[in-house]
Amino acid sequence: MPAKRLAVLVVLVLTLVSIAGAQNSRYPEEVSDLSLTAGRSFVSTQTVVSQVSGDGNPSLHFGKPASFAFDYSHLLKTHKIFGLHAELPVAIDPRMNLNYFNNVIPKSIGALFMTPSLRVNIFSSDSVSPWVSAGGGYGRFWESSTLVWGGKNTGPTSTNTGVIQFGGGLDAWFWHRWGARLEVRDFYSGVPDLNVSTGRSRQHNYYVGAGVVHRF
Repeated sequence: MPAKRLAVLVVLVLTLVSIAGAQNSRYPEEVSDLSLTAGRSFVSTQTVVSQVSGDGNPSLHFGKPASFAFDYSHLLKTHKIFGLHAELPVAIDPRMNLNYFNNVIPKSIGALFMTPSLRVNIFSSDSVSPWVSAGGGYGRFWESSTLVWGGKNTGPTSTNTGVIQFGGGLDAWFWHRWGARLEVRDFYSGVPDLNVSTGRSRQHNYYVGAGVVHRF
């Protein structure tokens, strides 16, 4: 996704938040929250199809790296037990190791996902609040400059992609404006450039994390 499109998405989200702030004058406090979670990311094993038949193990394995995510959200509207929020989840995988029998793929990849979304909290004013989220935005992969078994990666070392995000979680408020958050998100993106073909144009990037959330 070009930088101009990313800038437009960010501006739209900020505009939406500003309008929501003006419309929520009856909720003068605690209309926004900011969370930080840490956990792991998961990508399923893929089968490489761009190889000679019978030439070794075609399975390409992805590691399960330590990852983390930030999320800013703003309350747009409440109705009975429901609260509607505009949010901006940002997930980062610093390094995901790869494994393949042939020395043609990058040693590892990194990833960044930014997906402006809408979130619906159930029992939004209670101390325990489950939620669901959906949205879409921008993703970027960084491919290692080194191959999996050593040597220079002559292929691309960065890939931009559009991302669709679906997620769910649970917030538990335990002390004043502080709470705990458990979240699971699927960042459904394009594929990184790994110098081989798996026959796929998109992949699921699952993130599972836990951490803290603060209302203000």
